[in-house]
Amino acid sequence: MYGTLPLMSVNSLKQLVLKITAGQDDPERCAQGFTVAATAAASGAQVSLWLTGEAAWFALPGRASAFDLPHAAPLQDLLDAVLATGMVTLCSQCAQRRGITPEQLISGIRIAGAATFVEEILAPDVQALVY
Repeated sequence: MYGTLPLMSVNSLKQLVLKITAGQDDPERCAQGFTVAATAAASGAQVSLWLTGEAAWFALPGRASAFDLPHAAPLQDLLDAVLATGMVTLCSQCAQRRGITPEQLISGIRIAGAATFVEEILAPDVQALVY
């Protein structure tokens, strides 16, 4: 029956890896991913947020603050919450396709590729989500 599924406690979750693939092209899905990442970080989960596809642009200064979705938390605040306690990674291929270089990134964001993502999601006690 709906609503009777057990919820996983944050204490039982060692790491949450989120990949956000949407940006301005799909603002609701984008905001949902950032909201889940920031909420998990605020709840004490170890969060690794991956910016891929159109979400790659949010690795650049000013891009998250320019994002606006009615009735959604400011994207910049959500990104800052994850950066404060977790890790944010920009997909290397996504960065390259958009001409984004490491020198342009918000401080604290790294660039890494599929091998690093796979290593993170295959580690024990990891939950991976894609938005």
